[in-house]
Amino acid sequence: MDINLILSQIHEGQWFGWRKVDDEGNKIPNDQRMTLEHCILTHHGEAAGYSIPTQAEVDVKQKELEDAQAARVSRKASAKQKLLDLGLTQDELDTLTD
Repeated sequence: MDINLILSQIHEGQWFGWRKVDDEGNKIPNDQRMTLEHCILTHHGEAAGYSIPTQAEVDVKQKELEDAQAARVSRKASAKQKLLDLGLTQDELDTLTD
């Protein structure tokens, strides 16, 4: 799951960003920047008193988001089956859900 999505669900607003250079002043390649290691607080995040989450906090939020997505998929499948059980044809159901 995308780290941007996970972090954006931990706090509201644009509270985090990504370092562009490491501690030694070396440019961090764009494909390597978006990791928890290179996460920084924005002014908004600092003003709100936020802190960079730990890996454990990120893992918990990721699991929460994955569980919520799985529940949505399950509810959608259940709703479709209920409509079929009520007599809708698959074509009718496909028309409704497209």
